[in-house]
Amino acid sequence: MLLPAPLTGVVPPLCTPLTPNGDIDTASLTALVERLVSAGVHGVFALGSSGEAAYLDDRRRRTVLETVRQAAGGRVPVLAGVIDMTTARALDHARTASRLGVDALVATAPFYTRTHPVEIADHFRRLRDGVDLPLFGYDIPMAVHTKLTPELLLPLAQDGTLAGIKDSSGDDGALRRLLVEMRALGLDGTFTVLTGSELAVDGALLAGAHGVVPGLGNVDPDGYLRLYGHARAGRWREAAAEQDRLAALFALTEAGDPAAMGGSSSALGGFKAALKLLGVIACAATAAPQVPLDARAHATVRRILEEGGLLG
Repeated sequence: MLLPAPLTGVVPPLCTPLTPNGDIDTASLTALVERLVSAGVHGVFALGSSGEAAYLDDRRRRTVLETVRQAAGGRVPVLAGVIDMTTARALDHARTASRLGVDALVATAPFYTRTHPVEIADHFRRLRDGVDLPLFGYDIPMAVHTKLTPELLLPLAQDGTLAGIKDSSGDDGALRRLLVEMRALGLDGTFTVLTGSELAVDGALLAGAHGVVPGLGNVDPDGYLRLYGHARAGRWREAAAEQDRLAALFALTEAGDPAAMGGSSSALGGFKAALKLLGVIACAATAAPQVPLDARAHATVRRILEEGGLLG
């Protein structure tokens, strides 16, 4: 489908349900997509960080995209992560995603080796030249050790290389500066800025961001849709109240024992435990070598869902 420019609204980065042996649970993934689309989200993003793309082999990545594309059925745009260490690998993913019929691509800077802004810009231009689909940059320096600065992004927006940016940097100052400079260049109607923060969506929308890509939106899409609706209507008090509720719900990402697992294992395990408790997916397994949540952590997730009004 034709991607809106700019893309606006709530675009959840899909979790990837797995079977106990690590295969893609296509039935649960289909149910998750249906739940989100029926709730009214404005798009879905497959194979991002919340989708455990870094842990999935190429066969499983293809299965995810095939399943999501079929489940979405053209009702909302499907954005596909083509995240990998090098341009050649990312191009392979991009060509596969294009053949499978996705609507846009999302790529990080190259990683493993440290790259210069000139090299990063060339990486994005090669991806855009290689596959004729809108391309979004994914700013996640925590994972790739490189910040996508306004100085890098804006020329790529001006020459049409990038259709937008998903900002998961956590750098609110840089995001604000990007939005200011984007408007000064007259790019607000063409270049999409999406925040990846679950906890500061109201502030980002007030500053001019076009939408949000919240991992927690897998669990509570209605909450983010209410927040977005309040913000777009200028009901900032109501938006802040919804944001406060979602911030409390986000505690489910910290249910895991930090002495026994990393923060990513805890966060992704928390999302999946919540989705299983809500009856959306069949299994809360995460991809190896992530550490699974124990029974105590699952009980914590249940309590947080109950306190957040999602479980009776």
